[in-house]
Amino acid sequence: MYAPESPSPFRQFIVKTHSRCNLACRYCYLYEGPDDSWRGRPATLAPAVRAHVVARIAEHAATHRLPALSLVLHGGEPLLSGAAPLVALAREVRAAVPAGCAVHATVQTNGTLLTSGSAAALAEGGITVGLSLDGGRAAHNTLRTDHAGRPSWPAASRAARLLAEEQPGAYAGILTVVDPRTDPVDVYTSLLALRPPAIDLLLPHGNWTSPPPLRPADPGRTPYGDWLCAVFDVWWRAPRRATRVRLFEECLALLLGLPAGTESLGLDPFTAVVVETDGSIEQVDSLKSAYDGAAATGLDVRHHSFDEALRHPGVAARQRGPAALSATCRACPLLTVCGGGHYAHRWRAGHGFANPSVYCADLQKFIRHVAAALDRAAGRHRPGEPPGPATAQGGTP
Repeated sequence: MYAPESPSPFRQFIVKTHSRCNLACRYCYLYEGPDDSWRGRPATLAPAVRAHVVARIAEHAATHRLPALSLVLHGGEPLLSGAAPLVALAREVRAAVPAGCAVHATVQTNGTLLTSGSAAALAEGGITVGLSLDGGRAAHNTLRTDHAGRPSWPAASRAARLLAEEQPGAYAGILTVVDPRTDPVDVYTSLLALRPPAIDLLLPHGNWTSPPPLRPADPGRTPYGDWLCAVFDVWWRAPRRATRVRLFEECLALLLGLPAGTESLGLDPFTAVVVETDGSIEQVDSLKSAYDGAAATGLDVRHHSFDEALRHPGVAARQRGPAALSATCRACPLLTVCGGGHYAHRWRAGHGFANPSVYCADLQKFIRHVAAALDRAAGRHRPGEPPGPATAQGGTP
């Protein structure tokens, strides 16, 4: 269902436990982008604010009888505060939500501050650990440096090995932003060497006004789609897929008519919300790559419920399905799979978000490629016939 008559409740609560970062990644849209609201916020989540966060999450879970929710402990770099406050917050949320509501807690970290002790504490506290890396080699991570310009790779790679060897049950996986200037197979195989249970491949947060590298300089090229297709082929042909690649699994699910829980594809209502260190309720950080204030709602956990945030126009727009998309997207045969792409990637100054993704051509290339593989596996595709649902061209604004 992608056009609900009533708002879909939030099921993922992204809580900023620390608003600063010990790295100065040169491409960071959060600290280098157009929105600098982080500068005016406290570095950490104060105890009084934390109490409001816990109460509001529990209120929302009770109101909507949620059987489960996701608690994402985020930053900045959340481990700047140490593991203890993260464990305490997860424990407090679990104690506050109604009986029968499972709380799946994850911390997303650059890994540089993770130690054996903190990893053990997080695992004991029922918190899994996701790592943000640009690849599995030092050469892939040259843009991920600290504020003095020193490389983060030695510490980050130690964190990956530590999780794989000492706390495999708490190892959530690796998040990697696609860079078409790298060798896709080399990046993928290097990540596999770090033994993550899952890999999230994300397109860089760019848009029509502030395009990502290599897009859309030449509308006829699909560098990001080509990169994803190359990795998909290796993953698809592997005899045993011990490591999940969520983007691939979700694309396959959508092609098969199944629901998927990704922000990047499909038409399912988006159900994530952010709480900043000062208690502000915001939409997801990716919107900050569009313009200053794009994620703001004007609400906060002291005075407003999450149900009030559901009624915010920006949140509501992301739950409207095809009605919120451009005419080009609504006419596209890939609509139910692509879903218009990531919301932040549709922005164009003066035209808002009602545009196809800046990655429109790349997404078409990737989805058609996956559909063709699925058709071949099912014995449906014959030479000369268009694969799967990809029977028409999409467009760009």
